Amino acid sequence: MKLSEQLSAVVVGGASGMGAATVRSLRARGVKVAILDLNEEIGRAVANETGSAFFRADIMDEQSVLSAFEDARASNGQERVLIATPGGGGLSYTAWRDEASGDIRRHDFQRFNRIISLNLNGTFLCASIAAAGMMSLDPDENGDRGVILMTSSVASQEGPAGTIAYVAAKAAINGMTLSMARDLAGEGIRVNTILPGNFETPLLDSVPEDYKANMRSWNLHPKRFGRPEEYALMAIQTIENDYLNASLLRLDGGART
Repeated sequence: MKLSEQLSAVVVGGASGMGAATVRSLRARGVKVAILDLNEEIGRAVANETGSAFFRADIMDEQSVLSAFEDARASNGQERVLIATPGGGGLSYTAWRDEASGDIRRHDFQRFNRIISLNLNGTFLCASIAAAGMMSLDPDENGDRGVILMTSSVASQEGPAGTIAYVAAKAAINGMTLSMARDLAGEGIRVNTILPGNFETPLLDSVPEDYKANMRSWNLHPKRFGRPEEYALMAIQTIENDYLNASLLRLDGGART
């Protein structure tokens, strides 16, 4: 799919990190971009910087997301591209023994549900809304109506300890990719998922420094965190390459735990 000023895109989670870098890359190619994010202050700042439009959306609230898509389409027209980068997690085990007291504890179930809702349910909600909208468009010269790009994590395949809820949610996104691509193939809508490794994003702010050092050691080369611009480059390539569909694309410096 050719990226140009005739194209409209929605970037969910576009206020920061990999999403914001993707907004900048799309705008550099003339694409009309709508940023959907919960953080209004940062989202509007990125929108003003890049000449995008910002719409507040809580991806755990269906009506909030529907309203944001409606406003984005009123501003920029029906999107042909959706890039969904929402996510978040935190360290917690399935069950563990407290080192100080010896008490046995288990993962807080409400926290588990929230992480699943944020990562998995929110991604599916945005993808389904975008897909329904893309189906109203005429195919382009290559028969494409749109591209959906979801964001998982290499954690979904490596399964690091202490991230059970996050791993479960991201692994489910992997599982959705082929099924969704099959659902939408007849409509000319491609679906792919990027699996980033450890990236320099706000999500890392809550990770202890000693754990971060361990995370860097997982990479084969280079032994550093990924840069948001490297995710954006992969996103652009995924949109432009019409033969890429139903794929899980690791972007991780060869990381293995």
